[in-house]
Parts: sequence; C-alpha cells; structure tokens
Amino acid sequence: MTDDIGSDHPGTVASGVERAAPGDTALLLDVMLGKLATYLRMCGYDAAYALDGGGEAEDSEDTPEHRTDPGDDSLLARADAEDRVLLTRDVRLAERAPRSVLLAEREPIAQLHELESVGFAVSLDEVPSRCGVCNGRVEAVGRDEPVPDYAPDPKETALWRCRDCGQVFWRGSHWRDVEARLDGGEQ
Repeated sequence: MTDDIGSDHPGTVASGVERAAPGDTALLLDVMLGKLATYLRMCGYDAAYALDGGGEAEDSEDTPEHRTDPGDDSLLARADAEDRVLLTRDVRLAERAPRSVLLAEREPIAQLHELESVGFAVSLDEVPSRCGVCNGRVEAVGRDEPVPDYAPDPKETALWRCRDCGQVFWRGSHWRDVEARLDGGEQ
C-alpha cells in the first residue's frame, strides 16, 4: 500500500457514509492507521485493523509487527464481508470501496477531528466497551477479582478486562490525556 498523500490529495472525503456512531458503524482501518484504531476503540467503535487477525485473539508470535499488508483486494473483500466502513489514507483504495473515509492527516487526534467533520460521533465512552489492543469486548472486573500486577487495585479503581485477550484497562492518565486532546483539539 502506498501513501498517496500529496499536493493532489482531495482532503477528507466520506463516500457511502453520512453519519456514524459506535453502536451502529463497524470500521476497518488500513495498515497506515493502527494508532487511530486504538483511539476509535476507546471511543467505542468496532474498529478492526488490517493487521489484526480478523478480530480473534492472537498468540504471541502472530502480532501486528510480524504480519504483512493483506493488500487492497483483501481489505475490500473483508470490508464487504463484515459490512465495515473502510478508513484509509490511500486515494485509490478509498475510490474502490463502496463505503469509505479518505483521511489526509497523519496524527490520530487530527484524524479523529477529520472523522467528526464528516459526521462521525467521536468521544470517549464513559464506560469502555472495546479493547484498545485487540478490539474485543470488555467487561467490568469485580472488586474481589485478581488482576495483573500492572493494574491498580479493583477495590480503588474501576477496571475492565478484555473477554478475548485478557488485557485489563482503567480510566487513568492516558485516558484523561486523550480526552483532553479531543476536547481541546491539541495534537
């Protein structure tokens, strides 16, 4: 996949989608948008990433860093089969997809603002619903449940665990930083 952002890039263009909300719009992000996938998951979107293994939990040797670009035809077929809107920075790929958003910006927060400009609801969920790592659904961790050493005490902080990969999340400093950047427009 090439990065077709140049002086002739048309800017942010949505095709086949007018409005989008986390509960009713599934997304597929091409290989250039891995960081954006994480942010969209924080906003509650079902945001599959091209280098994810189709939404299933991955083993340690099958990580995005070890996978290759599936190619445009594969992405288009997956978007169609899974009824997903394709997000990309590649002009030719966006033109081939029946439902797509062509992004011009490189930074995830700027990309989120681009999505807002074409009708996407973009805000952090009060209660997380998606895993930022694998896109799986998350569920609340009970106050007496065991948690990994990296997580705060569930008696003191609300925690969520991914049903697929087991990652534990909480609304900490990273969450607040993203929220502030979204609200304030900082890059």
